[in-house]
Amino acid sequence: MTELHVVLPNDIDDPAVPSGGNRYDRRVCTGLTTLGWTVREYAVPGAWPRVSGTGRAALTRVLAALPDDALVLLDGLIASAVPDVLGPEAGRLRLVVLVHLPLEDDAEGAALGYAVAVVTTSQWSRHRLLDRYALPADRVHVATPGVDCADLAPGSADGSALLCVAAITPGKGHDRLVEALAMVDLPWSCVCVGSLSRDPDFAARVRRRAGEYGLADRIHFAGPRTGAALDAAYAAADLFVLASLGETYGMVVTEALARGIPVLATAVRGLPEALGRAPDGTVPGLLVPPDDPAAFAGALRRWLTGPELRHRLRRSARDRRTTLTGWTVTAQRIARVLDRVPA
Repeated sequence: MTELHVVLPNDIDDPAVPSGGNRYDRRVCTGLTTLGWTVREYAVPGAWPRVSGTGRAALTRVLAALPDDALVLLDGLIASAVPDVLGPEAGRLRLVVLVHLPLEDDAEGAALGYAVAVVTTSQWSRHRLLDRYALPADRVHVATPGVDCADLAPGSADGSALLCVAAITPGKGHDRLVEALAMVDLPWSCVCVGSLSRDPDFAARVRRRAGEYGLADRIHFAGPRTGAALDAAYAAADLFVLASLGETYGMVVTEALARGIPVLATAVRGLPEALGRAPDGTVPGLLVPPDDPAAFAGALRRWLTGPELRHRLRRSARDRRTTLTGWTVTAQRIARVLDRVPA
């Protein structure tokens, strides 16, 4: 049995602030345990990657206490911020960094230089890291997120029930989403599931803007949901919408596709990769340019007024559903990377 030490953000299991990165980390730790690894977790305090003295000191203590030659998997939000902490330990520990979101700065480049292997969550992010830093290509690997099997969402005839699952933060583009929705003078309703506390000022501005557009009764900001409550939100949706300005992959996209729900999203970074194609080559959704509410609104009008388009995209989404892989595959891919790390 192989021992693995995993360094995680302190909010890894906080239901009040769910995130794709935290869910990925938790599922991978569980999956590796199932595969026979002895996984020892260390949750480090701090608002990573905005490192504090407390967080830096805590990470220093964790790494210093590990035995020589220990195999260590570090969440990239932590590792990429503190190359000065990793450097003194790189000679005696086998450091592997899991990059969810490339920071693309000098600190990250230095930190990844100390890693014996890097795991990314999409092909897009792998190419981005190789383009940005002088990393050996055979040291950077991909383990895309898995997705759980789910029941098909029944869908409605008019396709008017929209769902967005994302924390209400500037990068997720809720302000653009509200602006786009205000341009669509057709029947629709939209449920926005996601934390309102990560950037409360921004969340308040978005809700205020929805009210100014007269959409307060059509856009429901539901806050974070997990488990059965999140499943129910997906089950009630006709179309998944995401106006993000940047996604390394987009786990929520494959979660929608796992239920046969088509997607309207921005064509940024790893989102087209997550959306993918059905076996017949069709795209199970609509992609529009980022930061262009008018284009987003136009695509939504096409969906709402085009029964043939809705039928075609639903069929493609249901076919794409059959190509998705589970979390066991993700854990196996990471296990293969870890197995190849020399002592």
